[in-house]
Amino acid sequence: MIIKKFPIVFGLATVMLFSQCDVLNEIASGVVNTEGGTTTSIPKLTNDEVISGLKEALTIGIQNGANLASMTDGFFKNDIIKLPFPEDAIAIRDKALELGLDTQVNKIELTLNRAAEEASKKAAPIFIDAIKGMSIGDGFAILKGGDNAATTYLKEKTTAKLVTAFEPVVKNAIETVKLTEYWNPVASKYNLYAKFAGKTEINPDLNQYVTNKGIDGLFYMVSQEEKKIRKDPTAQVTDLLKKVFGSVMN
Repeated sequence: MIIKKFPIVFGLATVMLFSQCDVLNEIASGVVNTEGGTTTSIPKLTNDEVISGLKEALTIGIQNGANLASMTDGFFKNDIIKLPFPEDAIAIRDKALELGLDTQVNKIELTLNRAAEEASKKAAPIFIDAIKGMSIGDGFAILKGGDNAATTYLKEKTTAKLVTAFEPVVKNAIETVKLTEYWNPVASKYNLYAKFAGKTEINPDLNQYVTNKGIDGLFYMVSQEEKKIRKDPTAQVTDLLKKVFGSVMN
C-alpha cells in the first residue's frame, strides 16, 4: 500500500513545485496573475523615461494653458491670473478716480490684460524651448512630488530665461493693443499734479509689469494642466504620459 501511494504524493509535490516556479517566473518578468485570471503589467521606469514624461507633460501643459490664456478674456475674466492696476501706480489710479476718470482707469486695466492675452499667443514656443533645455537630475523626486511639482521646478529653473525671451513679445503686444495710448494721458495728468503737490512722479515700466504678470499667469495655467494629467487618466494623452503618470496613480 505504501508503495502504491508514493508516486501519487510525489506527483502532487511535483505539481506544486512547478506551480510555485511559474509564479516566481511571472513575478520576475513583471507579470502577476490576479484572482480573476487576468494579467497586469508592472511598468519598469527609468529615470530618463520619467524626465521625458515630465517634460512632455509640461509641454502639453503650456500648449493648452497658452491657448486658454490667449483667448479674449483669458486673463481679464480669470480672477486668479487677471492683471490689476500696477501696484506701484496705485496713486495714479486713486487720483484718476478722484478726478472722475473711471472710464479711463477701467480701460487701462482691460488693456493690460489684453496685452497679456495677446502675448500669450506666442508664449508656447518660448516655454517649450525652456522646457527642452531644462536639466533634471532626479525625475522620480519630481514625479512623486505634489500636484504641480514639475511646474514649480520649471519656474525655479527657467524664469530668468523666460523673462528675457518674453519681453520683446510683450512689447509688441502692448503696441498691438495700444496700451500706452490709454495709459499716457492718465499718467501725465497725475505727474503734473504730483509736480505741483511735491509728490513723486510715477512712470512704471508697463512692459516689465505685463511680462512678469503674464509669465506668472502662464505658470499657473501650466500647473493646472499638470494637476489634470496627474489626476485624470483621460488627460494622459500619450503612451509615455500613461506609463509615467499612471505609475503613481496605481
